[in-house]
This record gives sequence, structure tokens and C-alpha cells, in this order.
Amino acid sequence: MRKALLALVALVPVLAVVAAASAAPAAPAAPAGIPGCSIDSLKLVEGGVLTIGADNPAFPPWFGGDEKTKPWKVSDPYSGKGYESAVAYAVAKQLGFARAEVKWTPVPFNNSYAPGKKPFDFYITQVSYKPERAKAVDFSKSYYFVNQAVVGRKGKPIASVRSVAGLKRFKLGAQLGTTSYDTIVDVIKPATKPLVFDTNDAAVKALKNGQIDGIVVDLPTAFFVTAVQVPDGKIIGKLATRGTKERFGLVLQKGSPLTRCVNKALDRLWANGTIGNLQRIWLARAGAPDLR
Repeated sequence: MRKALLALVALVPVLAVVAAASAAPAAPAAPAGIPGCSIDSLKLVEGGVLTIGADNPAFPPWFGGDEKTKPWKVSDPYSGKGYESAVAYAVAKQLGFARAEVKWTPVPFNNSYAPGKKPFDFYITQVSYKPERAKAVDFSKSYYFVNQAVVGRKGKPIASVRSVAGLKRFKLGAQLGTTSYDTIVDVIKPATKPLVFDTNDAAVKALKNGQIDGIVVDLPTAFFVTAVQVPDGKIIGKLATRGTKERFGLVLQKGSPLTRCVNKALDRLWANGTIGNLQRIWLARAGAPDLR
């Protein structure tokens, strides 16, 4: 998802609700903070401020809103629009932070879960929980359960594929360090070594240029790629989850006392229906066939 014109989103049925929303959805009224998690007691990067990390550029449907606050490109996390921005502000509200007390900082995706001191209190950009990642950082409970999907181009041989086995003869690609790449290697197991790209933008460009036959991304991203980035793009299908469900979690400093608090916030947001509501608003799903 790179260099897409956000104005096009309004023309796309599957993402129409994103463009139609003129303001961030209001989360249900919440108590001022969580017992045992007062702002004064939290060890924050900056006192009295909740610092949230995100990749940059940030893209729909995860983030929304025209760029207004430098250095953000494409979408502005401060807008509260897009699923992950809305979830982040909902978590902040549960913890007792006002919108003005939330600060966003750009951090590359791969740096978010690398060992070392973090410049954020938590990070949110589609980071899937993996045991090896959790050795270096804390992961919160899930804020989204993931299906991977394959995107190809209409009129190409891959467009007629209906099974995982049928994908094996095609050249596939994905972003470096993602579970999408793991899905290619561990689930699809193509005959040709897949290509790996530093960014999803580069993977999409390779698809458009015919360098690869298909890319693997999470399903909401697949909707965006086919709706906005690749005019002749087609979702070939989504892959079933094998074993434990893949999930996105907030990333925190290893051993952070804040982890317990954001987990309590997420528990509330699942229980009071906020998570479900935000998914309906920002992650509107169209049909995608299953790849068996």
C-alpha cells in the first residue's frame, strides 16, 4: 500500500465507509482510567503523554485522513480515522488520556519488534504475534484476528486459481519480515523461491510490473490493493488459518508495566462492543473466496 491517491477510496465500495466517515468514531463512554493504571503511575516515554508508534507511510484501511501533521505521509494517525488509529485512541481513552495527550511517532515496521529501547509506549501497525518476536518485546492481547490473502491481476493465469496447490507454480512475493511472507514459505510452498521486498509498496509495484504473479497480504490490505493501488487487481482468495489464529497485537517494551494496563483496556473494548463496531466501520469486508 504505497503512493495511492486517497481520493480514490471514496469510489471504492469495499472502502466507501472509510471515505464517508467525516470524523473518528466515538468510543462508548469510559471511566477515567483503569484501576491500578493511573497515568501518574505509568512509566511513559514522556510524562503525562501516551506516545504511540506507527509505520510511515500509514495507509487505509488501517489509518485514514489526509496528511496534515508532518512528517506523516498518505494518512495522518492523528486523525483518528482508520481502524488502527481508532483502536489506539480507544485504548488511550480507556487509560484516561485525552486526545491532546496522545503523541504519534513514526517507527519502521521491522524496528518495532527488534531488541532495544523503544521510543514509544506502544506500537500499532499490523504486527502479528510470533513467539520469536515476543522474546524481544511485549505483545498485548489481540485487537484483530488475521486472514492472509493472495492478490493477483485479472486476465492472468493466476486469476483462475482456486486452491493453495494451484498457487505453487506461480512467482509470489511479500514484504520482508511479515507473516505474509511466512505464509508463502510455510503454507503455499511455491516451486519458485518467493521474492521479498523491503516495503509493501515495492511488492505492489512488482505485481503491477509483472515481476511477480501475486502478493500475499492480510485481507483488509488486499481489499485496498485491489480497490485503489492495482486497477486490474483481483483477490485470488483468502487462506484458512492453521492452528492458532494469527493476531495483531500492540507492541510494547519488553517487561513494560503498561502491558497489563493495555490488556485491560482491550478487554473492555472487546466486551463493550467497541472493537466489533470499529471493525464494521473501518474494515468493511467484501466477499473473498477461500483457497482450499
